[in-house]
Amino acid sequence: MRVGLITGDPGHPVLAAAAELLVRRGCRVEAVPPGGAVAGEPADVYLLKARTPQALALARELERRGAVVVNSAAATELCQDRVRMAELARGAGLPFAATVAAGPLAELGSPAYPFVVKSRHSRRHDLVALVDRPARLRELAERWPREEVITQPYLPGNGWDQKLWVVDGRVFAARRRSELSTADVESGAAGEWEPSERRAALALRVGEVFGLEVYGVDLLDGAAEPVIVDVNAFPGVRGRPGAPEALAGLALRVAGERGRSAGSA
Repeated sequence: MRVGLITGDPGHPVLAAAAELLVRRGCRVEAVPPGGAVAGEPADVYLLKARTPQALALARELERRGAVVVNSAAATELCQDRVRMAELARGAGLPFAATVAAGPLAELGSPAYPFVVKSRHSRRHDLVALVDRPARLRELAERWPREEVITQPYLPGNGWDQKLWVVDGRVFAARRRSELSTADVESGAAGEWEPSERRAALALRVGEVFGLEVYGVDLLDGAAEPVIVDVNAFPGVRGRPGAPEALAGLALRVAGERGRSAGSA
């Protein structure tokens, strides 16, 4: 069995650990650079960790050739557009934060303060900031004048970001100090966190709606229910015991299903 990793960083801890587990199971694991090409017969399954335009183009080409890519190129690309993300989530009844496409940051009007501004297109080192006064908005506009942005209401919550990651239906979670919160919290409460059944079920529902197998969900506490503020395709899931095993198991399951499907055709 051959497993391809579409990534610019094959040494990423979770990917490397999952690859080692797959090799132990007799698999051949191949790292595929996002800007590269695949000659010959495609692998049994590809894990799409990179999210650059080159990686998405490669994933689409592999899918065109009949390969199975996890997550699919379409699902991965959708999660990069926060407007489309919000529209899909809210259309499916998910409690996603109200998200407004605001155009270039330098042309942003004066929404009610405080509010959160984010890059419309999710990527590494994108813009995510709390805007609590006009001076802050001017400062950001000077640094990111042409950046296409969205706005969301500011939810103060309890000072913690609730991070949930799902790998093949298995939920991992942690709490991290929110960089946008002004609340005072104890640093010792960070790290391990057991989400409620309701929050875990919400994270699993996100995967169904977005067609994702490996993804992250960012939650904050709203006035009456948890609110989703972001969805990420194939996040790092660093430091979560069991994540490499879940990822390796996903690759084996998907490749096995593909093999059985091909055998019955």
